Amino acid sequence: MAFEYPGAGALDYFPCRYGKSKLLFRGPRRDLDGRFCAVLGGTETYGKFLPRPYPALVEAGIGLRMVNLGCVSAGVDVYLQDQALLDLAGQAHVVLVQVLGAANLTNPFYAVHPRRNDRFLRAAPELCTLFREVDFADFHFTRHMLQTLQTVSPEKFEVLARALRATWITRMRLLLARIGGRSLLVWIADQPPPAAGSPVLLTRSPVLVDADMLAEVQPFATAYVECVSSPEARAAGRAGMAYAPLDELAATELPGPAVHAEIAARLMPVLQAML
Repeated sequence: MAFEYPGAGALDYFPCRYGKSKLLFRGPRRDLDGRFCAVLGGTETYGKFLPRPYPALVEAGIGLRMVNLGCVSAGVDVYLQDQALLDLAGQAHVVLVQVLGAANLTNPFYAVHPRRNDRFLRAAPELCTLFREVDFADFHFTRHMLQTLQTVSPEKFEVLARALRATWITRMRLLLARIGGRSLLVWIADQPPPAAGSPVLLTRSPVLVDADMLAEVQPFATAYVECVSSPEARAAGRAGMAYAPLDELAATELPGPAVHAEIAARLMPVLQAML
């Protein structure tokens, strides 16, 4: 993974582990004594290419220790399958859960890697039957596979999408229930949650998640907040990011420091009210 082996111009993320978890998180490792907020999420939460992602900005702003447990390309499964992380979350005063997409999870049609949830492992017989014309040996990542299947047959893709949405709702409810205590569910994107039935744009994250799905899981969280970036923050682009030259294209696809500053500003009053 490139972010663990930085080249010239890249950040040192000081990778660390917590407890018996096999996952590497952004460091330095934080003290778990006393009051803290555990932050679960994907690439945005990890803060790839960012010297100070939003968890660090929130901590500086309100003084609450933020333990960044974000994982690049994470899905819900990465947390549900790691008891050490669930135990850690149980120690937290509050748990922030970024809304993750519905593509990177094992479901009735395909399986993903238990720790790198964006990695496609195998197709179930049901998916091979649904898409007889597709050779699934060609795929290594879920997004590439889904984009291909949507192109091959939008109608058959919708059968798969319905299963992914239903699985996501079940897993998100389970994750929030297993966390227990105070939890803050956070939508991070450049647009509000789309209405159910809107055209599926697989280039947008969180993939396949819509407003109706969020309504199904919100009652399982203590609070919910939407962090939708402004055009001005998005226009600031990569200013303030740190990355090796070969990572420039990847950096353009991620929110920059101005977006993270907006996320932190939106979250701080909500978290303060939960303390």
